Amino acid sequence: ETQLVPSKNPSQPLPLCSKSLSLSITMSLLNKSLYLRPLALPAIHSLRNAARRRMFSVGPAEEPRFLEMVKLNFETASKYTDINEGMLQQIVACNSVLRVSFPIARDDGSIVVIRGYRAQHSHHRTPCKGGIRYAAAVDLQEVEALASLMTFKCAVVNVPFGGAKGGVAIDPKQYSVRELERITRRYAVELRKYGFIGPGVDVPAPDVGTGAREMSWIKDTYSVLYGMDDIFSNACVTGKPKSQGGVDGRTEATGLGVCYATRYFLQKEEFCKRHNITPGIKDKTIIVQGFGNVGYYAAKFFQEFGAKVIGIIEYNGAVYNSNGLDVEALKQHHTNNGTLLGFPGAEREADAAGATAFMEEECDVLVPAALEKAIHMHNAPRIKAKIIAEGANGPTTPKAEEILIANGSVVLPDMLVNAGGVSVSYFEWLKNLSHVSFGRLTRRWEERGKQGFLDILSHHGIDVSHIGHEVGAGASERDIVYSGLEDTMCKGVDETIATALDKNCSYRVAAFVNALRKMQGTYADAGFTI
Repeated sequence: ETQLVPSKNPSQPLPLCSKSLSLSITMSLLNKSLYLRPLALPAIHSLRNAARRRMFSVGPAEEPRFLEMVKLNFETASKYTDINEGMLQQIVACNSVLRVSFPIARDDGSIVVIRGYRAQHSHHRTPCKGGIRYAAAVDLQEVEALASLMTFKCAVVNVPFGGAKGGVAIDPKQYSVRELERITRRYAVELRKYGFIGPGVDVPAPDVGTGAREMSWIKDTYSVLYGMDDIFSNACVTGKPKSQGGVDGRTEATGLGVCYATRYFLQKEEFCKRHNITPGIKDKTIIVQGFGNVGYYAAKFFQEFGAKVIGIIEYNGAVYNSNGLDVEALKQHHTNNGTLLGFPGAEREADAAGATAFMEEECDVLVPAALEKAIHMHNAPRIKAKIIAEGANGPTTPKAEEILIANGSVVLPDMLVNAGGVSVSYFEWLKNLSHVSFGRLTRRWEERGKQGFLDILSHHGIDVSHIGHEVGAGASERDIVYSGLEDTMCKGVDETIATALDKNCSYRVAAFVNALRKMQGTYADAGFTI
């Protein structure tokens, strides 16, 4: 079975590949000495038909698939640059892809065949970086699209990685913890077997359906089997628990990054003046779609920054309170009951059938923080939010963005706004390479310096008794991570606003233009390997 991904016309390339699919896959197999295990004929037909159903689930008159969305945005942005066509083809091409199938014994003794994918979009900087998602609808085209977005995202926020993405086509809710561990460890072995994981090669991270637990299993598998002669083996994956070499602040990084970026946009005079928005985050009304890791932390930090979270939307229900929801209480309710419904602090609620309609309520900031294409051509005309801060990857379709901009809304793009996760993953990778936690060598020195300054003030008669201990404390690892994250997001915002004003374009186009320029600069300085 050599046709890895079904196509509407098998002789035509996928939109984001520079060569035909069969040639691209063949070269990938030859270059990496890959091979495909033969599948039973019924299994082949089943997988092919399932993939075709996914591919044709959106008709030609409807919205494009995610990979096509990335291509459309890329092509739009490329028109604002003077980069030659050959360089653009190199930048957009997906360098390497992998599809594997392997058997797993379930707890009841039955055997299932698991499909896994990994795409390395760009090697202009190494290692490659990108999450691993567990979702039933995962396919090769989706991971290629996400990998390309990771390349541009890293460039936008000046993180020196190429883009990658991986996925396993399972619904994790249908498997026990022991089964998930078997799947994860075997997937890690397959990645290592074909050169798709390693501290200097490709460094995965959590994504939809995965978290610190899965990253810990991958790290342990890699370290035990392949790390005997590699003191940097802990850096093979990020998003790990702290006990396994993780960094304090990684769990909340993506949601916190959304808040840092949005708050900084609202602090920029030129941004607020351009869009006739009142400056400042305080008392802004927020609606968050998705209450997983990104959505929860975005809501939590928006509330801490002084905004009012008035709506939370999940796949099975939504709640609303015009005076603001208690995010922590709602999280506890959701954890205990598995649903937002029934929360005593809600004025209104909606079941699964009507939940997404809450995205259309009036608010200052709407944060789509779930999956792709949450805002599309059909619901975009009813969106009343002044700002859409994209916490998810690809939550707004190109047509929807046109409608939103025409209606006066501002879209803050995913490749900038949700880059907090990869930014802090970079910090974790650096920590693993240096083998020392941030602040360990400097914290007490900083405390002594601050205390000395306070002592001098006190000696000259200035009362410092009201100054809290935290003012004189040295920076902890979390303090340093938060500071680095905020600086990263703010610099990305500054660069994006500057390009948007210079080119008179949207912020998504501006972010893409900045990414393309930086990638071109890297290739121009390094040249091409013969």
